Amino acid sequence: MGDYVRLDKRDNIAILTLNRPDKLNAIGEPQDCADLIEAVRAISDDRDISAAILTGEGRAFSAGGNLRGMKDRNGIGPLEHPASTRTNYRNGIQGIPRAFRSLEVPIIAAINGHAIGVGCDIACLCDIRIAAENAKFAASFIKMGLVPGDGGAWLLQRVIGYSRAAEMLLTGDAITAAEALAIGLVSRVVPAETLLDEALALAGRIVVNPARSLRMAKRLMLTAQTSDLDTILEMSAAMQAIAHETVDHAEAVDAFLEKRSPVFTGK
Repeated sequence: MGDYVRLDKRDNIAILTLNRPDKLNAIGEPQDCADLIEAVRAISDDRDISAAILTGEGRAFSAGGNLRGMKDRNGIGPLEHPASTRTNYRNGIQGIPRAFRSLEVPIIAAINGHAIGVGCDIACLCDIRIAAENAKFAASFIKMGLVPGDGGAWLLQRVIGYSRAAEMLLTGDAITAAEALAIGLVSRVVPAETLLDEALALAGRIVVNPARSLRMAKRLMLTAQTSDLDTILEMSAAMQAIAHETVDHAEAVDAFLEKRSPVFTGK
C-alpha cells in the first residue's frame, strides 16, 4: 500500500486517514485509488476489526480530484482518447465504490473539512457520517463541465433523496455542515477538536456488539437498498439461521437471563 492512506488500529477499530494534506487529500493519481481500495479490502478481510473510521489529515477531508492532472491528462481522469479515458475511470476511481460496497465492517466518515466532488462521494460510501462544524460539502462536477464519474449520481440520492441530490448535482453549490445535517447528509455536527473522539466513541458503541452479526446486519442493509422485500426476507432468514448458531448469540441470551453483561468473542 502506498502513502495516500494511513491505516491505524485501536483494538478492534480501524482508522483510515487520507494522508495528502498538502493537496487537501485530493485523489490525483491511479495509485491513490489503489491505496484506498487496498486499505478498505484489508480491513474487510481482518476478522479482528469490527468497525472503521475514515477521516482526512489536515484541514480537508478530500477536495476531490486533481484539476492539474486533468489538464495535463496524466491522472485519474482524461487520457489521450475518450476510449482510454473510459477505461481509466473503470480501472481507477470506480474501483473505490466497488470496494466500499464489498466492505463488511461498519464504517464512519469523520468529515474534518471540505468534502468536495469525489470527496463528498467517498463520504457517502460510508455507513454513518459525522462532520466538524467547519466542514463543507459539494457535488461540484457540473461547475467543471463534468458529471460524477465515480458513481456519485447513484450514491448521493440514496443518502439525501432525489430532489435534494438533484439540487446539489445540478447547481454544484457548496453547503455547510449545518445544511448537511438538515438534509440528512450527515447525522451529527460536532466541534472540530472533538471530531475524532466523537467518531471513536460511536465506533465503540458499535464494536461492543457481536462481530459476526455486525457484518451480516451491514450486508443486509446494503443489499436492501437495491432489492425487493422478498429477496431481503429470504436473505434475512438465511443469515438469522447462521446467527442463531453463534457462540455470541448464546452468550447474549445467557447474559440477559442471568442479568449480567455479555462477554462476546466474535464466534
